[in-house]
Parts: sequence; C-alpha cells; structure tokens
Amino acid sequence: MPTLNAAGVLLKNTFGYDAFRPGQADIVQAILAGENVLAIMPTGSGKSICYQIPALATETLTVVVSPLIALMRDQVAALRLNGVAAGALNSATSRADAAETHRQLRGGRLRLLYISPERLMQPDVLEGISRYDPARFAIDEAHCISQWGHDFRPDYGRLSGLSDAFPDAGLSAFTATADAVTRRDIVERLFGGRARVFVAGFDRPNLRINIAPRTSTASQIDRLLERHSGESGIVYTLSRRDAERTARRLASNGRGALPYHAGMEQVVRDRHQDRFLTEGGLVMVATIAFGMGIDKPDIRFVAHANIPATVESYYQEIGRGGRDGLPAETLMLYGMDDIRVRRMMIDGSGRSVDAKRVEHQRLNALLSLCETAGCRRQTLLGYFGETCEPCGNCDRCLTPVETVDGTVIARKALSAALRTGQRFGAEHLISVLRGEATDKVSQFRHDRLPTFGVGADIGRTVWRSYLRQLVAADVLKIDITGYGALKLGGLGRTVLKGAETVALHSVAAGRVEERKRVERPSFVSGTDPEEVDPALFARLKQVRLEIARAEKVPAFVIFHDRSLRDIALRQPRSLEHLAACHGVGPSKLERYGERLLAALEDGGGAQ
Repeated sequence: MPTLNAAGVLLKNTFGYDAFRPGQADIVQAILAGENVLAIMPTGSGKSICYQIPALATETLTVVVSPLIALMRDQVAALRLNGVAAGALNSATSRADAAETHRQLRGGRLRLLYISPERLMQPDVLEGISRYDPARFAIDEAHCISQWGHDFRPDYGRLSGLSDAFPDAGLSAFTATADAVTRRDIVERLFGGRARVFVAGFDRPNLRINIAPRTSTASQIDRLLERHSGESGIVYTLSRRDAERTARRLASNGRGALPYHAGMEQVVRDRHQDRFLTEGGLVMVATIAFGMGIDKPDIRFVAHANIPATVESYYQEIGRGGRDGLPAETLMLYGMDDIRVRRMMIDGSGRSVDAKRVEHQRLNALLSLCETAGCRRQTLLGYFGETCEPCGNCDRCLTPVETVDGTVIARKALSAALRTGQRFGAEHLISVLRGEATDKVSQFRHDRLPTFGVGADIGRTVWRSYLRQLVAADVLKIDITGYGALKLGGLGRTVLKGAETVALHSVAAGRVEERKRVERPSFVSGTDPEEVDPALFARLKQVRLEIARAEKVPAFVIFHDRSLRDIALRQPRSLEHLAACHGVGPSKLERYGERLLAALEDGGGAQ
C-alpha cells in the first residue's frame, strides 16, 4: 500500500499543493487501506482530492459517480490539464472522446472515470465496467442516496447494489450536507452498516450569513447586488415564475442575469449554466434545480428570496459561495407565507406520516435559525452537532439584537388566537391585537373581544416578527388545512397558564451602538487578507481568460483565483519560483509558465 508520504508527494507534483487540507490525509489513508468511507466535508474543502490521489497512488481505476455533466466535464478537463488520465462517459461526450476513454480503459491507463448514477446502474454498463476491474468507486453528492437527504434521487438509491456487483472494489461516498439521521441512512443503504465515517466539520468561516424578514424582495436583493457589482452570484427563488421575473428585472436594470429552472428546455438550461460557469459577473436566478455539483469557485454571493426547505438545503445552497476560500456573502429572506407554503408542500408530498413528521421538525429547526437572537453560525453548526464561539461574521454578531421577556406578549397573542376560534391568520390577529377595526374585524365582531387593542402599543411589523418567533418556538403553529390560521402550538397552553416564559427579540428595537459591534476582520466584498497589486492581478486574470478560451474550458479550470493571488503576491522571476506557488503543478507549469512570467514582466516584474 502506498504511504501517506508518497501520496503527499503526488499532491505536490501533480496538483501543486504543498500539503493536505485538514481532514484530507485521514480520508486518503483510509481509502488507500481499502476501507469503506463516508466523508462529510464542507464545500470547497477538497473532497475530490480524497479520491483522486488514491487512484494516482495505486495506479488503478476509480469510477467517480457524479450527478452533473457540467461537473464531470470541468473535473475531467482540470485533471487532464494536470497530466492525469481521466475521462467521462455521458450523453455530452463526443464520439472521439468516448473512443479515447475506452482505449485508455482497455490499456489500463485511465485513472478516473466519471459517470452519472443513471448510466452506471444500467446492466450493460455495469457489465462493461467490470471488464476493466475498477479498484474503487467514489460517490459524490452522497446525501442523494438517503430518503432523509434533502435531495433524494431514486437513481442514487440504486447505487446500493454496487457492493454486490463489485465485492472486491473499495467504496467511498462524499457530501457536504448530511445530518446524523442522513449519515446513518447512507451507511446502512450504501455500505450495509459498515463504514468509517469522517466528519471534517461544517464551518465555512468565509461566508457572511445574513437572514432577514422579507419587506421588499426587490429592494433587499438589489442592495446585496450593489455590494457585489461585477461579481458572480446566485439568487434562489421558490417558483419558476419568480426566477423568470427576477432575471428579467435585473437584466432590465443593466445587470447580467439568467433564469434557470426545470421548466426550461434542456438546451437553454445547459446554455445558461455554461455561460454562468465560463463568464464573470453573471447572476443566476434559479430554483433549486440549479446548483448541485456546480464547482465555480468565485461565486461571491448567494441569496434566497424565500425560505429554503431545510437547514441542510440552506447549508448546501449557501455553500456554493466562496468555494475558493475568499469572502462571500449570503442573504436569506423569509416571511409567514413562506412557512405556510413549506408546511403545505410537506403535507402534500405523499410521504409517510413519519417522514412528514421529520420534515416538519427540520423546518422548525430552520425557523429557529431565522429567528434566533444569537450568533447565526452557532445555531447553524449546532444543528449538525458542532459548537463554535460567536463568529463575528453574521448579522447577529455584527449588529446584535436585544431580547426581552416576551411572556406577556405571547399570552396576548395566544388569547387572541383562542378567542377568534383559532381560525384566522397572522394579519387578522394583528389587527385584533392592535385594535384596528377593519371590515373583517367588524364582520366577525372581533372588536368586541377583551383582546381587541391589547397590543396597540406594538407596531404591525414588530407583531409579525413576534408571531414568527412564537411559531418557531412552537408556542403557536400554522394550521395548513385552515389556510394558514394560527393555532396554539405544543407549548401554547403552558405559556398561556404562565408555567413557561418566552424570550423575544424585536426587529425594530435592540440595535446596539456601533462601538459594541464585534471587531473582526472585514469580509466585505473586495477585501482580501493579503493585499495584491490590483493591476497585476487583473492582468493575470486576463491571461487566464485568454488561455481558458483557447482551451475551451472555464477560467477556474486553468487556475483558481487563489493561485493567481499567490502568484501576484510572490511575483516569481523564474519557472522554479513559479512552481512554488499554490496550485501550479508540473503540467500547468509546462503549459502556462512562460505566459504567466511574461504577464508578470508586463505588470512591472518582481520587486
């Protein structure tokens, strides 16, 4: 078995990386030892290296199961540029490329074969691959295997048959998003209950987390985009119509924006995805149909116009930002109607009673993240079983809110819900609580209730926030079958009787003075832990773009921004010095070294 030291040499000589990132070495060692492995690693932490290095170290074939043609294409292109024998078999593979891949398979030279789960599990494909005696299989986006995963796919479920079809092959699975329930399910389904599980951590400290009640979606999204002018980003919407409408609005305002959803023709979706991957400064406005496997490293913002389905979905989607390790910003907007729609989607899903119960609990966890008064990152990581100190890079840390004893407020809201028969939604209850004699209030004679006007001192916006918090805390609950009526939740009667207290925060109060803000390094767009000459960096990016166009691949396949920044900082004067820069392996050094050095000369040369 190759040693870890030998694997480290390959890492440097092939990819130009000086050392394994945290968590990678243990996973590589386990795979080299032939163990079944489930690895949970944050997006951007280098999952692919964990199965690529063993394939190179043992000089054997690894079959990589990947969900997206675009991802396969980019990873194969990047591997080939690093001098690695890799290929893909999918509907977009040209006849000549497929023939070359088969030639390398027959000659025993191919090290990594990328294929979709749908294609792999076809009996004739399985039989064909068995002739080449693969040493191991690596499954990306493994949460799709689990019924509890946020994106379960039946074709992934069929991968459980790989162990029987290839009993001597090693099996590994990778995902950035799997809570404890999902992890157990993957191990049972894919590995028959026997696998080493590595959890490399969930924290993405370079992501700034912002979550806000929705007031004006367009204005709130626009403010985010203004902070990231000329940068790439994603805006997620709940519906196809909203994706189309938002993309049109942004485009009419002069912003490069493209829609993406499952209702579009495949050729259009592919064209929009390719443009997003290869061009800079575009905004993809999409439903959740977009994003899995997207390996674009320089996405600087991810916005949700509506509340996502679960904490896992949210984590997976914001994880597409800042994959290069540089700062990125996230924004999630939410409202009471979002919660109602999500509850309806769960109850109308046709799943089992137990499955629906779990999904409701997961939505409750997401609501808690939305309404927490404390550090967002602490709440987010806590869901996955991790702890951290206040992060200093979320809205709650940067602009804290104060909490108050909201027990009396909660009892007023509960009383209003009870006295109106638990048949009305938030807006009507707020009118009753504030003493507003609307037509609806008068129609049902709710202006005669003892609770009419007992909350007149609280503004409508703040009442909305309080009611959302009470729903998140299970003091109130939304009756889906009752068209969004607010009813007493599990803790409702306990709070009403005074046996339980409730802490609330107000969106309109509790803003601390600027001097109380947590002082941490800035993560605002455009900042960088190490300053580089902007003109020189721009020149290197231009050279990279010219090379990428000539090679017909996305720019990040040539070099990530992190590599260009390292080159701009070091300003190497020779190929030998250039080889010491991050991500500059021998193959890329030979291909592009002279052009990079020439760019450095044009940019002013070394100091």
